[in-house]
Amino acid sequence: MKSLFSRQSLVLLALMVSGLFCQTAVAETAAELNRTCRAALDKLVRTTPAAQQLNETAIAVLVFPAIKKAGLVVGGQYGEGVLMRGGKTVAYYNTGGASFGLQAGAQEYGYVMFFTKESALKALDSTEGFEVGVGPSVVVMDQGMAMQKTTMNLQDDIYAFVFGQKGLMAGLGVQGNKITRIKK
Repeated sequence: MKSLFSRQSLVLLALMVSGLFCQTAVAETAAELNRTCRAALDKLVRTTPAAQQLNETAIAVLVFPAIKKAGLVVGGQYGEGVLMRGGKTVAYYNTGGASFGLQAGAQEYGYVMFFTKESALKALDSTEGFEVGVGPSVVVMDQGMAMQKTTMNLQDDIYAFVFGQKGLMAGLGVQGNKITRIKK
C-alpha cells in the first residue's frame, strides 16, 4: 500500500512538472513580454518603497515577470524577461537554472534586478551568460530589508526583488542560475 501511494505521488508530481514546462515552451511574443514586464515592474514599484527609489536611480532594470520552477530530486527553472533603460526595452533575456538535491514541488515567481552601476550592467553581456552569484554583488531584498533601505545606503551593484510566488517548492540542494541575452 505504501509503495502504491509513493508511485501515485511521483506520477502526480511528474505530471505537474511536465505541465509546467510545456507551458514555458510556448514563449510570449516581444509585445506580450514587454506588456507583462511593464505591468510587473509597475506593481512592484507601486507596492514597495525601496523598489520605487531604485527604479528612479537605477541605470537599468531587468524584469522577469514569470519564472517557472519544478523538481523532484532534479529540478529546473526557466523564464523570459526584458532589460529596460530609461523606461524603454533595450534587450531580451532568459533565465534558466538547474538544481539537484532533496527537493520536490513546483512554483512560479517573478523577479526584478535593479542595476545601479554601469560595470554591473556591462557584466550582464560580457560573457556567455550572467551567472547569479558570480561577478557583481547582488543583494536580494526581502520585505523587511526593503523597508530599511534609503538612497543613502543603497550602495551595491544590483538589487533583486522576488515577487508573486505561487505554488510550493521545498528542498535543500545545489542550484545554479544563468541569465542569457536572446533575440525576440
